[in-house]
Amino acid sequence: MQTVHEAAGGDRFFLALAEAWHTRATADPVVGHAFSHGFHPEHTRRLAAYWAEALGGPTTYSDSHGDETSVVRMHSGNGPHEDMDRRAIVCFDQALTDVGVTDDHRLRKVLHDYFAWATTTTMSRYHRSADDVPDGLPFQHWSWDGPAGGPGSDDG
Repeated sequence: MQTVHEAAGGDRFFLALAEAWHTRATADPVVGHAFSHGFHPEHTRRLAAYWAEALGGPTTYSDSHGDETSVVRMHSGNGPHEDMDRRAIVCFDQALTDVGVTDDHRLRKVLHDYFAWATTTTMSRYHRSADDVPDGLPFQHWSWDGPAGGPGSDDG
C-alpha cells in the first residue's frame, strides 16, 4: 500500500503545505503568538521534513535536525492552550485547501487526523515544563489507519 507521504506527492507537497500552514499560523491572532518570539529560519523546511517522515517519507528530519524528544520539548512548557490548538488545526485545514487538497477526501481526512492528533496529544502532553519530556521518545509515525508505533498506538 502506498504511504500517506507518497499519496500526498512526496517532499515537495509537504514543503508547500508547511509554507501554507506557517503563513496562516503566523497571521492568526492566537496561533501567531507561538511565533512572536521568533523561530528558526528553516522552520518550514524542518516542519515539512518532520511531517514527511511521520507520514511514511524519508528520515530527513531525524537524520539532520533532531529526534522526537527534541520536537516535543520545543513545544512543551507553555501551559494548556486548547484554543491555540483548535485554531492551529483550522489553519492546517485551510492550508490543505491552499495547496489543492480539496477533492481527495481520504487524503484530506488522514492529513487532518494526523495534525489534530499530533497537536492535541504529542505536542501538548507536557504542558507544565519541557523538563518533564523524557529522553528517547520514539518518532511518531502515522499511517492510513492512524498512529503507527509509539505512545498512543497499538504498537508501542
